[in-house]
Amino acid sequence: MSKQADSSLFLLGTSHQVANLNERESIALPNNSIDSFYEGLENLPGLQECLVLNTCNRTEIYGSADPFFEIQSLLHYLSNFRELDPTFLAEKTYQRSGAEVVRHLFEVASGIDSQMVGETEILGQLKKAYDEACERGATGKALNRLFQKSFQAAKWARTNTGISKGQVNLGNVLCELARRIFGQVDKCRLLVVGAGEVAESALEAFKSRGSEAITVTGRTFDWCPLSRRKPDELAQKFDGFTLAYSKFHESLHLFDVVLASTASSQALLTQAQVVQAMKKRPSKPLFLIDASVPRNVEEKAAGVDNVYLYNMDDVSAIANENLQSRLAEVEKCRLALSKRAMRLWEQMRAQPSLPS
Repeated sequence: MSKQADSSLFLLGTSHQVANLNERESIALPNNSIDSFYEGLENLPGLQECLVLNTCNRTEIYGSADPFFEIQSLLHYLSNFRELDPTFLAEKTYQRSGAEVVRHLFEVASGIDSQMVGETEILGQLKKAYDEACERGATGKALNRLFQKSFQAAKWARTNTGISKGQVNLGNVLCELARRIFGQVDKCRLLVVGAGEVAESALEAFKSRGSEAITVTGRTFDWCPLSRRKPDELAQKFDGFTLAYSKFHESLHLFDVVLASTASSQALLTQAQVVQAMKKRPSKPLFLIDASVPRNVEEKAAGVDNVYLYNMDDVSAIANENLQSRLAEVEKCRLALSKRAMRLWEQMRAQPSLPS
């Protein structure tokens, strides 16, 4: 792709703002398809730079293109790639251009556009998406500047506003939910399936509250595509234990809290497996958190007695319980970021190679 900045910014995306969990699952890109998706993007006429952000709550394609590029070609490409009805996809996505792309990205990076308003994981996810796009040679002058400025804007927002006050870190929210169920977090036995940002957040939160029985497992101990880290390295970081994935299901009854956060495109834990585990701990509740899109735990598992199953929509609702008290800070942040975004856009337009 060209590295010139003589282009206009655009965005095509979906998130919790316009699509429910089932709809987001159908649009999200399977982790093993990212390479082929990027390859197809390179064939879109007029597209010069691109970056794909694919998380549990949003799928967004940022781009820089020549004036003749039509975003409908990207919508059509995504529709074919995910085998989705074009009308459905158009209804469940949003489009931005120019200054609105800058403003949107600043709000995403700061966490105020997140399902859990003010959460911190999104910034790390953005940085990973940016690094991966750079490694593919997919970004250029325009997107490089845009994303680097978005990271600075996010840092400013967290330092100068109160948007991150309260239980807005996913790990903290999970600890609060565990406390409601079990009374004491430090006594909970935690199992994390996966080694990404969400897994690390949970381990850090439980460890800081005195939990010693923390264990990590994964489908492979070779490498985790979400974090570029081995699950056993994550366990070591928090003085935890590792569990061979082959022992995962038969050991389920030994844990009180199980967090599933992987890139698997199919369920890793079925209702039947949960039923078998509960037979071995009939008087003890089991707290399951499915932080994956597509989901890793069969939804029917929620119907098993004494099992508490939460997905990302459920967790976000809990996290936003104290949102009312932070609305003034959110609006303050939004206004300040809007001004920063407009300044950057005007600077980018002032470049000789950008349209005026």
